[in-house]
Amino acid sequence: MNPETLKNTLKIFHSLHRPALVEGPPGGGKTQTIQQVAKELGVAFLHFHAPTMQPEDFAIPAPNAARTGIDFLINSRFPIVGSDHPDEGIILIDEAPQADNSIQKTVANLVQEREIYGTKLKPGWTIFMTGNRQSDRAGANRILSHLRNRVTTLPFDTSVDDWVGWAIDHDIRPELIGFVKFKPGMLHDFKPDMDINPTPRAWAEGVSPILDVVPHAAEMECIAGAVGEGAAGEFKAFLNVYRKLPNPDDVIAHPDKHAVPEETSVKYALSSALAYRATSENFGNIMQFMSKMPKEYGVLVAHSAIRKDSSIQQTKAFINWAVKEGASVLL
Repeated sequence: MNPETLKNTLKIFHSLHRPALVEGPPGGGKTQTIQQVAKELGVAFLHFHAPTMQPEDFAIPAPNAARTGIDFLINSRFPIVGSDHPDEGIILIDEAPQADNSIQKTVANLVQEREIYGTKLKPGWTIFMTGNRQSDRAGANRILSHLRNRVTTLPFDTSVDDWVGWAIDHDIRPELIGFVKFKPGMLHDFKPDMDINPTPRAWAEGVSPILDVVPHAAEMECIAGAVGEGAAGEFKAFLNVYRKLPNPDDVIAHPDKHAVPEETSVKYALSSALAYRATSENFGNIMQFMSKMPKEYGVLVAHSAIRKDSSIQQTKAFINWAVKEGASVLL
């Protein structure tokens, strides 16, 4: 499932309060997608990281008032009946397969009985879990069979186009978006024998925020620390090209004055820079310049521009371009 299909599916599961296990590659955006589901539904969200959980994170045993037995004091983070938590929400048990068996057994009871040591969860809450695929060899253990049998397993993966759309919505740097379009294999190249790998999460959280913030002399080391040396070297080479581009604002102001770059990497870099700056007012000038480039670059710019600012679709420049290129370019 791609992110949009997964979100729609999880919304249905939440309406049914059906538990699910979302399985996908490491760093692919499983957690963020489930967080987005809660945000779009307008419900509360609680996050638990299963590999670091201990039994006392669920409840602590204590003598009862009469000192004739043991009661369990439930962790106040859980939305049990009678608590101050909202009546509706999503509990995420992250990386569930990597938890100890004792924790998985407690989670299985939480999923099946919707209770912790006899204390019920509020009925409006739904339990979702995430886990890496065993085929990725990313430290994922085999999830206990009786836990898996109590949930629906939903496969998850994200394509380059999925990620680019998400990146535009979340203000990821245009030079990084251009690089991923230029080198799609670099978005997610997980190798279990390597300590650091390029993943969608690593690019978005580890690379995009540091560009033009850390000194350029330290940039390579910082990028390598997020995505590994190989991917960092590829991106740094692209970044050097991006930073030598003609001023994108001047290209927009004088589209006839600038020649089309010859190198593919420069075409992707310049296209990303122009798409990032696109508005309803300047889109006509941008597409005037893009008309001199191969069709696929114009499609890249148009898709990225309307994703960032949907009002561009209503401009005369966009309509004329779409009619000229054919409806298929918008699919």
